[in-house]
Amino acid sequence: MTDTTPAQLDEHLRAPGLFGSASGRIITLAFMVILLCVPLAAHFLGIRLQLVSLDFITRILCLAIAAVSLNLILGFGGMISFGHAAYIGIGAYCVGIPAYHGYESGWLHFPLAIAASALFALVTGAISLRTKGVYFIMITMAFAQMGYYFFLSLDEYGGDDGLTIYSRSVFDIINIENKMVLFLLTYICLVASIYAVYRIVNSRFGMVVRGCQSNEERMKALGYNTYAYKLTAYVIAGGMCGLAGALLGNFTTFISPDMMGWSRSGELMFMVILGGTGSLFGPVFGAVAFVFIEEVLSTFTTYWALPFGVLLVLSVLFIKGGLNGLIQRGWSRD
Repeated sequence: MTDTTPAQLDEHLRAPGLFGSASGRIITLAFMVILLCVPLAAHFLGIRLQLVSLDFITRILCLAIAAVSLNLILGFGGMISFGHAAYIGIGAYCVGIPAYHGYESGWLHFPLAIAASALFALVTGAISLRTKGVYFIMITMAFAQMGYYFFLSLDEYGGDDGLTIYSRSVFDIINIENKMVLFLLTYICLVASIYAVYRIVNSRFGMVVRGCQSNEERMKALGYNTYAYKLTAYVIAGGMCGLAGALLGNFTTFISPDMMGWSRSGELMFMVILGGTGSLFGPVFGAVAFVFIEEVLSTFTTYWALPFGVLLVLSVLFIKGGLNGLIQRGWSRD
């Protein structure tokens, strides 16, 4: 086994393929533009089609941010968290509980959502990351279920019945009671999240995290404290997902413990895998496809979950690299 210097590691892990090929970048850019312009055009033209409505796309964008945050640790760090939806619930309750007590400032809600989610990730991640493999998967799910039952026990805030948010977060400069403003804010947060992940994974810090996924023992031999690097990435992902939860809470104006159940975490994982793990825009493709397929199938049958599950299994088995990989192979000749 030859020695690997940090400089060689830097060169080996630098990922020119994060944005894909030239044609793939064009398609991705076009997709993001369509995601922005189509619902706005439908809104201004008065087109009442659910699949292109501002409300429907805003929900997708919120879930896409959560999927992007999960991809940071799952796709780039190899940390298979089955409790990531816990941060959505925490972020949403950090909007709902202060609003219930009359504190409606968005400058309080959003920082609180990010901080509380990051703190929960720090505490649970410090324990979870001392395990590996299936043990890590199970302990992350266990912590998420602990959070689920904690909010379930809060009778003052609705418990199992949930909590209605009568007023969305209040900002001095924007009014997110306007659905178009909320859509644009969510879209901006999604783009910012993708850019943040891009900067992180291409930094020296991110390269160490990705190196841990490939060969953690080699990274330790090079002198890196892999536990600290992975925990930091875990906390960043938790805080980012808390932001998605705050946005989702404002969008739905109703929150409940069901937002953080283990099945929701599974859905986020499916979005990442369906879109393509370890790719910047894969989670966005996956979130859009997941919610669109769910919406379409549910209009045909009440048993939509069965064909939906079959489609997901087939996509995982036969679409290598997810939808992002399919786009790169199908449209690129670079």
